[in-house]
Amino acid sequence: MSGSGTAGATIGEASEVEALKRIFPRLPASTATIVGPGDDAAVLAAPDGRYVVTTDMMVHGPDFRLAWSAPYDLGWKAAATNLSDVAAMGAVPTALVVAIAAPASTPVADLERIADGLRDACAALAPGCGVVGGDLSASDTLTIAVTAFGDLEGRAPVLRSGARAGDTVTVSGPLGRAGAGLRLLFERAVDETGEPDRARFVEVLAAHPDAVTAQLRPEPPIQDGPLAAIAGATAMLDLSDGLALDARRVALASGVAIDIDPAALGDDAQSALTGGEDHGLLATFPAGTVLPGGFRAIGTVRDGDGVLVAGRAFDARGGWDPYDGWDGNAG
Repeated sequence: MSGSGTAGATIGEASEVEALKRIFPRLPASTATIVGPGDDAAVLAAPDGRYVVTTDMMVHGPDFRLAWSAPYDLGWKAAATNLSDVAAMGAVPTALVVAIAAPASTPVADLERIADGLRDACAALAPGCGVVGGDLSASDTLTIAVTAFGDLEGRAPVLRSGARAGDTVTVSGPLGRAGAGLRLLFERAVDETGEPDRARFVEVLAAHPDAVTAQLRPEPPIQDGPLAAIAGATAMLDLSDGLALDARRVALASGVAIDIDPAALGDDAQSALTGGEDHGLLATFPAGTVLPGGFRAIGTVRDGDGVLVAGRAFDARGGWDPYDGWDGNAG
């Protein structure tokens, strides 16, 4: 079967080799590649002898719905969510390894669109980062798993455990927008039985493009991660599960309290605190630090524990936890 003869084929009709021949040319190259796709494993440069590595999985059902997410969006989001985790360590993303398991009925063209999303996200968010390998398999449930690598460029990694009393609490990136988009999808882009509905999704997207796009195709401030490390950030993490929930993780790891100023969160402080999947960065800096990039101050680190809002204890529930029974992370 030739590649040209599989233009409209499904994965089940085309061989794995033919499908990969159509996907690989669309994937971005990495500047860290020594040996790329084609061998049993890739070989990457590690300039200072270390590398950051993280992995994340997106599964149809709990993590996305095909009625709402186009294949291109899935590729973009799969890259963006992993790039932000690398950036949260203060590292520069260098390479991705991507594994996709899909039903045999999936058009090969959908895999091409996923590859396009991966390529464009890397180009827009982390130039020089590329896909260096992966795997393609069959499954009844579409699943995308990405492993990302990053270069610390000789710096120490920025951990969650370094915040100290007196530090300034900051964020980079929007707060609450992706969560608002998710609420709109579950409230208005479903049919009478609560199932995702494509036609209603199109209407919601047209009426609320910013919020819906923030959920389906996030644009995390990747370059601000290394800038924060250079500026002396004492702690940092990716804001994937909601500001309050993620701030609690920093507080627990560092043995401090994170006191957030609600006036710094915009017009809807509650959404900013509890909306998940923003994929911005939460970082703490020594008092008086000139904040780099897009970071802005939203509070102070204090002695104590947990999350405070205007000095009062705040229940940090409400963000995303895949095991808490909330069926609301289906971007």
